[in-house]
Amino acid sequence: MTTTTRYYDGELFFADNITSVPTLARVFQVRFVAIVICVDGELKLRLNSQEFSIKRFDALFVDAATIVDIVNRSPDFSCKILATSADTAFSFVNNNFFEAALEIQASPVIHLSDEEISLMLKYYELADYKLLHAEVGMSRESIGLIVKAYACDLLTCAYHHFNHKEAVLLRQGDKLYRRFMTMLARGQSLSRSVQWYADELCVSPKYLTTICRQHAKKTAGELIAMSMVGRIKQMLLYSDLSIKEISSQMGFTNLSFFGKYVKKHLGLSPNAYRNANGYTGQ
Repeated sequence: MTTTTRYYDGELFFADNITSVPTLARVFQVRFVAIVICVDGELKLRLNSQEFSIKRFDALFVDAATIVDIVNRSPDFSCKILATSADTAFSFVNNNFFEAALEIQASPVIHLSDEEISLMLKYYELADYKLLHAEVGMSRESIGLIVKAYACDLLTCAYHHFNHKEAVLLRQGDKLYRRFMTMLARGQSLSRSVQWYADELCVSPKYLTTICRQHAKKTAGELIAMSMVGRIKQMLLYSDLSIKEISSQMGFTNLSFFGKYVKKHLGLSPNAYRNANGYTGQ
């Protein structure tokens, strides 16, 4: 934890230094959701090996299965960071905001208007003020309500930014895709089987894959693998768990099968992947 961390209670986290972002997975025991608002300057970073740039008044969304690498930042770069545990974040997302949440997965950077940035910074300032002035009656519950309102308004902003893409919302296939992606994002199952998800959704594996291709240009199996590999990468890089413990937590029947799965998707054995990425443990 850096000296620029404003608040951390196990579920909520405020900071104003971007170097906090790569360590958030440790703070939240691997799964977290973060929003970074650029106040000034520019930041270049990689999210799961894909490069993005955020500039003044841009908002960056980092979801629970993302590996973050800072590439470069300008000397005048400054930001505000809000992060929550993944479970807490999902309590903020209702059906009205789900379309925005799905769009954000594909396009995690949006540019806020002057009015939007003013509102977002006021939320941050209000929470920060309450934290610094305990005499006004700061409570964990009131901070949580501020964060929930902050998250809802920010998702509403994102919805308006993306809404022009879809005039007609939520056909039957849209609903199916939404339910499938929710199951993956929440980590409701450790199954790697398309059949398992199809059975839960009461459709055939072929139809589920057809819908996934229409929405994401990927098969259901590819999306399941992306979700699983994202969770495995976070555990390998940001937890103190042994390879055997990670294998067990991710539902693999034996360590050999886990090693083969990791090598297939990451190109290296679990230990080699840790070593190649500078893992030192906690």
